[in-house]
Amino acid sequence: MSLETQIAQDLKAAMKAKDEAAKRSIRAIKQAILLAKTDGSGNEITEADEIKMLQKLVKQRKESLDIYQKQGRDELAATEAEEIAIIERYLPQQMGEAELTDYLKGVIEKTGASSMKDMGKVMGMASKELAGRADGRAISSIVKQLLSN
Repeated sequence: MSLETQIAQDLKAAMKAKDEAAKRSIRAIKQAILLAKTDGSGNEITEADEIKMLQKLVKQRKESLDIYQKQGRDELAATEAEEIAIIERYLPQQMGEAELTDYLKGVIEKTGASSMKDMGKVMGMASKELAGRADGRAISSIVKQLLSN
């Protein structure tokens, strides 16, 4: 089932359940899909594009959440946290830190990286392979840690 179909079904369910947080979040995803479809490129939206789109929505909300928490705006922070939880349901399961570390050790061996100079090669390969399954910041910090040892 495509993301667009799943979103349409989930939006109907959220409307019937009168779940305001779900409606807001799902409508944001629906809007992002619509914008991607009508961007003028004429390209089909791939699964990788869908994942990037969802990650962007989550990242935007996490940045807003951080700002609201720093400003003591708890009601707005709670809204952002609800939306993050709902949007993350559509993303692939995230890797744990131990699993991610093991995977990145393999990537470092594949690329033959031995120092921080090789971080770009490792990050390029790891980012492609782990798209949607791990956060870029988490990948970066673990790669730095592994290459600095």
